[in-house]
Amino acid sequence: MARAEIIDGTATARALRARVADATARLAADHGVVPGLAVVLVGDDPASQVYVRSKSRALAEAGMAAFDHRLAAGTTADQLDQLIGSLNRDPRVSGILVQLPVPPPLEVARLQAAIAPDKDVDGFHVANAGRLAQGWPAPVPCTPLGCLILLRQRFGTGLSGMRALVVGRSNIVGRPVAQLLLNADCTVTVAHSRTADLAAECRRADILVAAAGRPGLIRGDWIKPGATVLDVGVNRLAPAGADPGAKPRLVGDVRFDEAVEVAGAITPVPGGIGPMTIACLLVNTLAAAQRRAGLPPMPEAVP
Repeated sequence: MARAEIIDGTATARALRARVADATARLAADHGVVPGLAVVLVGDDPASQVYVRSKSRALAEAGMAAFDHRLAAGTTADQLDQLIGSLNRDPRVSGILVQLPVPPPLEVARLQAAIAPDKDVDGFHVANAGRLAQGWPAPVPCTPLGCLILLRQRFGTGLSGMRALVVGRSNIVGRPVAQLLLNADCTVTVAHSRTADLAAECRRADILVAAAGRPGLIRGDWIKPGATVLDVGVNRLAPAGADPGAKPRLVGDVRFDEAVEVAGAITPVPGGIGPMTIACLLVNTLAAAQRRAGLPPMPEAVP
């Protein structure tokens, strides 16, 4: 059997970002609307700082406005409520994102609930999660949206009837990607840490989405020959035998070297789902600006 096709998320994300930039320029020229994203970063987590910088660069390249708010780790929930409230009222701000994780004792659920649903570009607000569960239009979490775009690129409208397995049940990836696949008429199973015989569940899946956050969990012989594998896992491991200051290597939840010999198509880590996540953040920000202007969103924003 031939080795799997490598699904190039980097190239797809690059093309998607170019389309977003074109649509953003037209929105500004035709309607005088410039999409703007407010990113709230609490504390000094190094990884979060890197993510915020990359998002700011992506916004600038797309012609969007960035409103960064960097707050001390001791910021209180009431102070954050006041900031988010002001951003909800700010007409320049199309979308609001609170960078996770936040330091304790801040509660993620409270912060997400404070964001106005129409400015929730992460798609985490309970109202938007409920709309997605009902199959209604709603902002979709960025990583699940990226997964769906890659699957549509591969299968078009042919997802109907396919057997899909989602490994992981987080509110950020597992549950919403399962809902998107269900809405696309797949037959969906959600597996997790309590699932009995995970390998057997994997072997039945035409589409396997690995989002458990456990490096190398999915072995090659667990995969159905010819299946499409989307590896959402981003796990940082220290290189074996390297000096303590060496840069960690990124690995997914799937044993790529084994899976590539069995699957029909697979996303690599890095270069697969990761680039799609930031591209879809731009899609959601543009869509939020378009909705507020009474205009239809670009097709990629519609699950």
